[in-house]
Amino acid sequence: MPTGVYIAKKKDNTEYYRVSFTFKNKHISLGSFDDIKKAEKVYKNAVAIINDSSEYMVNPELHTTTYNASLAIPFDKFITLINFRDNGIYIKTPIYLCKKYFLYFLSMDNVLIFNTDDLFYYSNHRIISRGGYYYVNDYGMQTSILNRYGIRAHSVKDRDYIFLNGDSKDYRYENLKVINRYFGVKKIEKKGHTLFQAYIHINGNFILGNYSSETEAAIAYNKAVEMLKNKSNVSYDVNYIDELNPIQYASTYNNTRLSKKFRRYVESM
Repeated sequence: MPTGVYIAKKKDNTEYYRVSFTFKNKHISLGSFDDIKKAEKVYKNAVAIINDSSEYMVNPELHTTTYNASLAIPFDKFITLINFRDNGIYIKTPIYLCKKYFLYFLSMDNVLIFNTDDLFYYSNHRIISRGGYYYVNDYGMQTSILNRYGIRAHSVKDRDYIFLNGDSKDYRYENLKVINRYFGVKKIEKKGHTLFQAYIHINGNFILGNYSSETEAAIAYNKAVEMLKNKSNVSYDVNYIDELNPIQYASTYNNTRLSKKFRRYVESM
């Protein structure tokens, strides 16, 4: 049996091959394979990666690697081994540590940047890419990584949040700015003034009104949700507004007016 390759059996007694590797007293699993020759090659790749930092490397500035099609070792294991070799820290997820940040390699062509403050979290949570959004499995649920920035899942880039340096893969905290924090609220410019428009989705967006503050617009949305309760089959999320105490919230709620068009619509339901 080749070095580092071990026979195992599936539930139906079909044999497959596990590959493992030890470096700096750390036992590392490199994966399972049906082909013994591929399993042997994966082990040899791992030895070569650890011993040759000039051929097998990550370029932190360009966010590129020297991974190529001739390698049998999976891409994420390639990143893990290079990071362990270069930085002395073993991380299961495909992370490469830089001086003040780290790179998360979803693939050779899809690399995200994070603050080192997030290292522990992403060392234990694998990122999933779907439809241009990124998720992690957290407590059995798929959660958008935007949640860590106070950005609602499925918020719209450049409307609800922006990447200040224009790089939509740079998730460092200083690069993400939240524009619209609440459901049914967006910032608008009208006659040279910044206003906050409240809207609710009913066969398209139904404008509830324009308000001078983001908080008031968020409460207007909540008020519309309350008015639609028991009249609509749609379940709407409600804004949680922590900067107001219950008395302040109630006062703003009672004084917030919604558009006549919306009120007439509700009355006709």
